[in-house]
Amino acid sequence: MDLLTFRFAPSPNGALHLGHAYSALLNRKMADAVGGRMLLRIEDIDLTRCTPEFEDGIYRDLEWLGLEWEKPVRRQSGHFGEYRAALERLVRDGLVYPAFMSRGDIRAFIADTGRRGRDWPRDPDGVPLYPALDKALSEKERRRRMDGGAPFAWRLDIEAAAARAGDLSWEESADDTLSEFRREPARPQAWGDVIVARREIPTSYHLSVVLDDALQGVSHVVRGMDLFHATGVQRLLQTLLGLPQPRYFHHRLILGPDGRKLSKSLADTGLSALRAAGATPGDIRRMVGLPSA
Repeated sequence: MDLLTFRFAPSPNGALHLGHAYSALLNRKMADAVGGRMLLRIEDIDLTRCTPEFEDGIYRDLEWLGLEWEKPVRRQSGHFGEYRAALERLVRDGLVYPAFMSRGDIRAFIADTGRRGRDWPRDPDGVPLYPALDKALSEKERRRRMDGGAPFAWRLDIEAAAARAGDLSWEESADDTLSEFRREPARPQAWGDVIVARREIPTSYHLSVVLDDALQGVSHVVRGMDLFHATGVQRLLQTLLGLPQPRYFHHRLILGPDGRKLSKSLADTGLSALRAAGATPGDIRRMVGLPSA
């Protein structure tokens, strides 16, 4: 019987904070409770923001917390060929299209729509859905623009993809004991035509994460509640690509003093800064509400 497999998958685009510590420690705790495996994956497809320095900091912080994981560590930047093959399958199946609208184009279109009295729909994160005007372009016009070097991203034709996949759901654990699961309906249409790859990078978060989880044999995805709704898109891609379906547990978020989610981009206190200020691994566990090891 295969061992249950868990993973912690940070991006090296900033310092780890208390929210990352909670997720990593919880994955380790849950893996140990069932005699399972714990993997570390470095999600570094963003080649402009991810750096070796931040990656080294991830290893130092996790080792300081006393965590161990199986080696070698999978680094996404070393597997673009696998992601490209999956993208090409979606292209052949007619489920993605090249989208040429820039952020400025999107803002202008939505502003014009608002002036005409229409509220533009938004995804679960509050971002306006892609207008998808270029979905109607002919294949000849698409090829002309692509061959001419026009910037574009590959977007999933969400309606066509959802129609092919049918009704979708996933198994969500009620708590970290994994003793009770419920079926959660997946609603990928809420995200509109999401990006699955870019011209210069043949993948996106959604595409790479479902492939990585499948290739690494991940049985349980344990991550923050902020990614709960994104699971709908990932279940859709798993179905379209014939990938196995892991079980999920979306844990509580660690919030800052002002009640907002901790964020690298907002320079919340990182683990390295807490360590430098004299905090111990036991202090970190207490700060995130976990018992001392």
